[in-house]
Amino acid sequence: MAAIQWFVSLGASVMLPVLLFIFALILRIRPGKAFKAGLTVGIGFVGLNLVISLLTTNLGPAAQAMVKNYGLSLSSIDVGWPAASAIAYGTVLGSMAIPVGIIANVILLFLGLTKTLDVDVWNYWHIAFTGSLVYAVSQNFWLGIYTMVIHAALLYLLADMSSRTVQKYYGLPNITFPHGASAPGFLLALPLNWLFDHIPGINKIKLDPETVQKRLGVFGDSTVMGVIIGLIIGILAKYPIGGTLQLAVNTGAVMMLMPRMVALLMEGLTPISEGANDFVQKRFPGRNLFIGMDSALAVGQSSVLSSSLILVPLTLLIAVILPGNKVLPFGDLATIPFMIALMAAVFRGDIFRTVIGGAINIAASLYVASWAAPLITKAAIAANFNLHGSHSISVLSDGGVWTTWIIVGLGKVISWGGISVIGVVVFAGLIYFNKIRKVSQDESDPSES
Repeated sequence: MAAIQWFVSLGASVMLPVLLFIFALILRIRPGKAFKAGLTVGIGFVGLNLVISLLTTNLGPAAQAMVKNYGLSLSSIDVGWPAASAIAYGTVLGSMAIPVGIIANVILLFLGLTKTLDVDVWNYWHIAFTGSLVYAVSQNFWLGIYTMVIHAALLYLLADMSSRTVQKYYGLPNITFPHGASAPGFLLALPLNWLFDHIPGINKIKLDPETVQKRLGVFGDSTVMGVIIGLIIGILAKYPIGGTLQLAVNTGAVMMLMPRMVALLMEGLTPISEGANDFVQKRFPGRNLFIGMDSALAVGQSSVLSSSLILVPLTLLIAVILPGNKVLPFGDLATIPFMIALMAAVFRGDIFRTVIGGAINIAASLYVASWAAPLITKAAIAANFNLHGSHSISVLSDGGVWTTWIIVGLGKVISWGGISVIGVVVFAGLIYFNKIRKVSQDESDPSES
């Protein structure tokens, strides 16, 4: 466990290249090419983290300023996903998430119950998070382990279901996202997209980046849109002119740099993805395999970024006017692109639908995060996490996602039986999609049905 925790503490930018290098060697990719591919992915993650840090360090103070200006007072602070991952991996139970997730993935692949080979082991912290919350309410170690197994299986199911949508919209061959904060948005977006299609007037609105740029010219460019949104946020934060202009340029920089960092990630992943496909086709003719990766590959897309920047002030407004909400959004404001990445794919990049759907998702997440705040605070204390004087903390992304509400809620109320009910539904879904329905590469996109 100490060795695993040390490896995890290296972070995704080190851990993932090492694992991808080993994986590439297993796929019979030449060592030099495998090393370069893994290193490129690591460098891409470093660049991506720098850009996200640029966004966080600029949006964080602006959000605090808006809170102060408008006298907002909410009892729980959103500490964001970095703190949530530290809490999740901060216990012995949490550190076991990686071997648990890998073993579950291998067994499901062997049985043909999933097509997702999840190499993004860093993000097993998502299942560690729910496992830690269930353990916090039950004090049952093995129930926490069982929770992680079922949550992992659920993410593989969502990854299988959304794979065609991801590959078609983002142009990522053989890639899917078993990401705990992103994949659940896929199921939420499907009924919303159907609803938008059947509301007169709404179904005629089309605001994808290409349409916006065509109608607005230079003002429709994603980088220029980032500058404009930064100006608006700076004004709402009542920044001085210099501070507002700096925020505007920095948000524009994020819009320009994010896609380029994602391109680096894809450059490293392409030979590994191709090698995995060749490996599977030789040993399992006719069987498709999807490489499970971080949804960071999607957050640089212009529709996702544009919608996310619009949603930042909207999120704060929703938090204030939402009856019963107790969470002040802060740490996860920069995580909004991850929360809506698969929703944007279902909406085919329509900014109008993504903003409306994202707002609905965030409103629901605030309620769940408010409900989960006492449990997250308890889990943080158990992981010896420094609360920095806060009496109550929560997380908008993982603490507010509907999977957390269902898994932890049933685990809290019905214990083993509740988690088992989820397990039955999940395995029925895996059997249906991978045995009965037999989703194939040329099958229609589920977001179109």
